[in-house]
Amino acid sequence: MGEAFDLTGKVAIITGASRGIGMAIAGELARAGCAVVVSSRRQESLDEVAAKINASGGQALGIAAHNGDKAALHQLVERTIARFGRLDILVNNAATNPHFGSILEADDSYWRKILDVNLLGNVWLTQAALPALQKSGGGKIINVASIVGLKPGRYQGIYSISKAAIISLTQTLAQELGADNIQVNAIAPGLVQTKFAQALWGNPDLLEHVLAQTPVGRIGQPQDIAGLALLLASSASDFTTGAVFVVDGGLTATSL
Repeated sequence: MGEAFDLTGKVAIITGASRGIGMAIAGELARAGCAVVVSSRRQESLDEVAAKINASGGQALGIAAHNGDKAALHQLVERTIARFGRLDILVNNAATNPHFGSILEADDSYWRKILDVNLLGNVWLTQAALPALQKSGGGKIINVASIVGLKPGRYQGIYSISKAAIISLTQTLAQELGADNIQVNAIAPGLVQTKFAQALWGNPDLLEHVLAQTPVGRIGQPQDIAGLALLLASSASDFTTGAVFVVDGGLTATSL
C-alpha cells in the first residue's frame, strides 16, 4: 500500500458499523493500519465485527452507542480516547429510515427520529470528537450522505431531507474546521446491496428500473464505498475538503 494511504498509528470511529457500508469501511481502514472503533446500537453485533478484524491482523474495538443519544455519543469518544489515547478519523455513517411515504402524511415522530439519528447525531458526535481531533493536530471527518440528498427519492422524503442536510453540514464544517487542519467530506452512495436498503433492491420492478439507468449495469456493494472512504481518511486527501463524492455507478449522471 502506498505511503499516502498508510493509516498506521491512526485511530478511527465508524458509526453504523455492525454491517453494510460501515462494516466495510471499518475493515478497509483496519487493513491500512488504522485502529478502528466500530459503533452501532447492539454490542453483540459489534463484538463479532471487531473479532473478525482482530483475527485478520487488525485492531478493533466495539462500543455500542445509539446515534440519537447525545450522552452515549460523548461516552463513545471518551471510551475511544481511554483505550487508544487519540482520535484522528470520524466516519459518520449511522442512519435510519422508518418512514416510506408522503412527508405530508408522516407523523412528527418519524421526523424527530430520522433527524435526530441522521443529522443531530452526527453533529453531536462531531462536537464530542473535535477536541481530540484538534489535539491530534488535525484529522478527517467523513459523512455518509446519499444521492437522494441531491435529488429526493420517491416516498423517501424525510430521509432525503436529512441527507441533503448532511451535505450542507459537510460544507459548513469544512469552512469552520479548515484552520484546524480537519478535512470534512461526504460520500453520496447510490443503491447499495445492504440490509438497510433491502426494501429497494429487493423490489424486482424498482431494481430493474434502477439498473436500466445505471451505466455500469449493477447496484453497489459495500466495498465500493469503502475504497473511497480510505482515500478520504488518508493524507492523499489533505487538500480535499467540503466535497461530495457520488458513488452510484453513474446513475445520477444519466438521471439528474
